[in-house]
Amino acid sequence: MENIITLGKRLLPVEQIALVESFDPTSNPDFKPEKEFKARVVLLNRDTVVTETTPQEFAAARGFRLLTEDNVAANPAIGFSVESFSPSESFKPAKPYLTRLKWRDREGNEQSKLLLTKPETVLALVLRRADVVPSTEKKAAKRPPRARRVRGFAGLKTATA
Repeated sequence: MENIITLGKRLLPVEQIALVESFDPTSNPDFKPEKEFKARVVLLNRDTVVTETTPQEFAAARGFRLLTEDNVAANPAIGFSVESFSPSESFKPAKPYLTRLKWRDREGNEQSKLLLTKPETVLALVLRRADVVPSTEKKAAKRPPRARRVRGFAGLKTATA
């Protein structure tokens, strides 16, 4: 992974990037860029920089961990924590989020991102840095190796002294 990432005219140290998420241009109708931006690079302090690269392309090129269900690429150099999420009386998001991915900015303030991916999967991919999520299905038990039968030496006589 490179130490410096160039996005347009901005040079960003990789350790200041928390994650990369999809960019939806319709979410801000006043923003009318000349280029087609496909992702937002989210910095530790939640500031963002848009990029023409998709989260998948960014993850592949930079070694970030991709959460495909959320289309989010997490920086493996960041110390994240993972929590289960359930809506409260005062906060009921429209999407069925299951996980809160948390990190701290440079001032020690807690930042977070809600995800649709199951907490166990986020934990396996982001914190444990596993390339493959462990399957929840039980694997068929392997048979123990069969012992080889040794044939007796019935016709063999031993010499006595």
